[in-house]
Amino acid sequence: MGSGDGPGEDLEPGHDHGHQHGPSTDSNPRWLWGALSLIVAFMAAEIVTGLAAHSLALISDAAHMLTDAASIGLVLITMRLAARPPGGRYTYGLKRTEILSAQANGITLIVLAVWLAYEAIRRLIHPPAVTGAAVITVALVGVAVNVAVTLLVARASRGGQRSLNLEGAFKHILTDVYAFIATAIAGAVIVLTGFGRADAIASLIVVVLMLLAGLGLVRDSNRIFLEAAPAGLAPAAIGAVMASQPCVTEVHDLHIWEISSDLPAASAHVLVEPGEDCHAVRAELEGLLSREYGITHTTLQVDHAPAPLLTVGPPPCSGMECGERAEREVTEDGPGDQDHHHGGPQPAGPPHPDHWAAAPAPDRDVQPGGHRDQQQRQG
Repeated sequence: MGSGDGPGEDLEPGHDHGHQHGPSTDSNPRWLWGALSLIVAFMAAEIVTGLAAHSLALISDAAHMLTDAASIGLVLITMRLAARPPGGRYTYGLKRTEILSAQANGITLIVLAVWLAYEAIRRLIHPPAVTGAAVITVALVGVAVNVAVTLLVARASRGGQRSLNLEGAFKHILTDVYAFIATAIAGAVIVLTGFGRADAIASLIVVVLMLLAGLGLVRDSNRIFLEAAPAGLAPAAIGAVMASQPCVTEVHDLHIWEISSDLPAASAHVLVEPGEDCHAVRAELEGLLSREYGITHTTLQVDHAPAPLLTVGPPPCSGMECGERAEREVTEDGPGDQDHHHGGPQPAGPPHPDHWAAAPAPDRDVQPGGHRDQQQRQG
């Protein structure tokens, strides 16, 4: 039952039902260790030069590189945690530690941006003497180092799409590339014109870039923590498409969320026409969700719709025989509420916004008093 076991399949021990809870192979740590080494070495040189040249832009870049090193360190730690197999109370493993890391990266970018904005404004009012030549030299070296680090982090992703965790580290470092370019331009302005405030202006440009990157990471991580549907997926549209499939009469209790940034999931209760094969319909819906929407972790409960009041021929199998739930939830109301009272009379009124009923087909064979009439009575 559930996701991945087609009709008639015998499940061997260890069969994963199509659910990927195990270790992730998202990133290659070799490239991340190389990037971390480059960052730490250059950061130490930049701090010494920044203090000697009285350049806030260089010091701010060094502070940002410290957060780069911390972000890559977090990625390396959370990669090991997320790769642990599920067990005990952690039925999904520790995959969401990667999202915690991404959120931490976003928050540090925002906090650091606020501090740098304060220092930059203070230096705009009282500009210190800045050694422009030293600023240019270190900034150009910084551009080269950060481009190399960016390439290493980009290569660390084995797949075509980075996880949110690795994306956080990547944004940190990419922001540094822009920051060093701005710092080099500021140094050139100081050397050519003597305009000392160019250093603080370059810092403010870096602040804007850091805020944009940080807010984006916090927003994306919060979407996952709040169980929102993945960006680009509309649950209402997906529910309508599922309800339009052959033999499906209704879809409700549809939930779409992300376990981690690379693992979308969905669950739903599906009603099919009496006498139809629940297993075959479930397999078709799982294939649809995987093929069209990239949702490979699915939990579908498939039951027969209420039987017609008058039928000719053998009765369809009961819900206990064909109905299935891959991962059964126990509600507070107890097992008696698991059928959602779909078989009894429903109050009149507009359809629930989370219910999708199949459109009535003129050529569908429904006996008088059948399921279509019962749906109309249910409202």
